[in-house]
Amino acid sequence: MALKYKFKTKDEIPAELQSLYVERDGAWMLDADGVVSQAKLEEFRANNIALTNQLKRFEGIDPDAVRQLAEDKQKLLEERQLKAGEVDKVIEARLKTARAEWDKTHNVVVAERDALTGRLTAIQIDQAVVTEATKRGLRATALPDITARARHSFKLVNGVPQAFEADGQTARMGKDGPMTLAEWVDALVSDAPHLFEANAGGGAAGSGSGGAGNRSMKNPFRKESWNLTEQMKLQKSDPQLAARLKASA
Repeated sequence: MALKYKFKTKDEIPAELQSLYVERDGAWMLDADGVVSQAKLEEFRANNIALTNQLKRFEGIDPDAVRQLAEDKQKLLEERQLKAGEVDKVIEARLKTARAEWDKTHNVVVAERDALTGRLTAIQIDQAVVTEATKRGLRATALPDITARARHSFKLVNGVPQAFEADGQTARMGKDGPMTLAEWVDALVSDAPHLFEANAGGGAAGSGSGGAGNRSMKNPFRKESWNLTEQMKLQKSDPQLAARLKASA
């Protein structure tokens, strides 16, 4: 017995066959790969017939010959216009044709340029954010997540990644002006700590003994948490982190 493709309700399906059907779009469909409804097959067949009929209209037609006929017709028209003293019409027609060809070429070039610019922008932003985030202990598994966040937040401005608000127009501000990538990553350490190793610290915290940082301790270079001893320890154990903390203080 052939299996029916579709039932309106589950009650219509024989009990021994109910496991073969799933509910979809308000009906019960046969759960099988590559199976389509009879209506879809009829639609596909009708489209094929219509396309075949259209192609038959062009059987025996040489595209090059048609193009040559069109060019010959245009030349004859120009000759008649020139004899009639209608030089302006000839020039206008030629300019129109040339402009159409130029627009077609220009649109292709612009599309290719925009695609390449988009790819270059994504690569530059990805590299910049990964470099900064790696300094703070970025997990290897978090690369897709953090690059997606960065692409949503940053644009290249004069070749430099700049953060923008959700509207894509308003520049996000940092401590001393437009937010830098380093500031953005520091904020992400606190907002999305699952992207970083547990012992990695942000730009607002430092530890003199571990070298990588500790979120529970304050920046020893800041006025409100100044600690010369911790500064010296950190400069010996992790000079790069010390430099970042000092710059952000």
